[in-house]
Amino acid sequence: MARSNSILNPNAREAMDRFKMESAGEVGVNLKQGYNGDLTARQAGSIGGQMVKKMIQAYEDNL
Repeated sequence: MARSNSILNPNAREAMDRFKMESAGEVGVNLKQGYNGDLTARQAGSIGGQMVKKMIQAYEDNL
């Protein structure tokens, strides 16, 4: 059984990884390919927050 947060389309996974790397760069967090378990909760949260902010902006731009 697939996890609820798994990405089924490999192309979507690549796009999300690029999006995550771009967002990390914008908030000044250096991500490396693969495991990033050494990030602090603040760093991980800032990346996720930036991603959500950009998704909301993209949605609003398309209204």
